[in-house]
Amino acid sequence: MRFWARKKTKEATETTSISKVIVGLGNPENGYKGTRHNVGFETINKLAYDHNISVTKSKHRALVGLGTIAGHSVLLVKPQTYMNRSGESVRAALDFYKLEPSALIVVYDEISLELGNIRVRERGSAGGHNGMKDIISHLKTDEFARVRIGIGPKPEGWILSDFVLSGFPKPQHENMIKGVTLAGDAIEKIITDGTTSAMNFYNKNNKSNKSNKSDKLNKSNEDKKNNKSDKSDKINEDNTSTIDEDSK
Repeated sequence: MRFWARKKTKEATETTSISKVIVGLGNPENGYKGTRHNVGFETINKLAYDHNISVTKSKHRALVGLGTIAGHSVLLVKPQTYMNRSGESVRAALDFYKLEPSALIVVYDEISLELGNIRVRERGSAGGHNGMKDIISHLKTDEFARVRIGIGPKPEGWILSDFVLSGFPKPQHENMIKGVTLAGDAIEKIITDGTTSAMNFYNKNNKSNKSNKSDKLNKSNEDKKNNKSDKSDKINEDNTSTIDEDSK
C-alpha cells in the first residue's frame, strides 16, 4: 500500500549543510508496508513527495534523501535496521553530519493515541516504543523532538505485536492519511517555528478534539439522566392518579 507515489526529484549534494535530520521509524521489506508500525516511513514518503526529495540512497544503514523543506536543508531517513535497532542508523547519520541530537526529529506510531491524532514533544521517555528506546540508548539522551502518530486503540483480545504489525482496513484509510498528513505539517512547523510552537498548535488542537468528544459524551449522559427523570416523574404522576382514584 503506497499513498504517495514518487515524483522526479532533484538531489542535494553530500556537502550540503544539514539543519535537521528527520527520521521516520518502521520496518523494511515489503511484508511490513502499510502496517501500523510503519506510519513513520509513510510520513517520510509524504514529505519526500511534497518537497520533491528522493529517499533512495543507501547510507547510514538507512534509505536517505537530502533536500529542502521551507528553505532549510534536511536529511530524510528511513532506517533499514528493523525497528528495534533504529538507534544504529540515527547515530550514524548524526555523526556523519557532526550534528547534535537537538537537530533530530523522529516520527513514529503511538498505540495510546487514537487513529488520526498526533502529539508533538520536545523530549521524554520512549513510552514503551522499542525503536525509540534504541535511539535514546544510542544517543544517551532523550532531548530531541518527536512526533507521534496515533494508531490506536488496540482492540480487546489482540496481542500488541500482532496489532502494530497489522494493516489498516479500508474504513480507516482516511484517518491514517489524516494522521500522516498532520505529522508532516507538524514537522514543517518544528523546522520553521520550533518545537514549542508546534506543540502549542498541534497538541492544543488534539485536546480540542478530545474536549468536543467529552462534551458530546457529557451531553449524552445528561440527556439520559433527563430521560430517566422524565420517566420517573411520569411513574410518580401515574401512581398519584391511582391513589386519588382509590381514595374516591
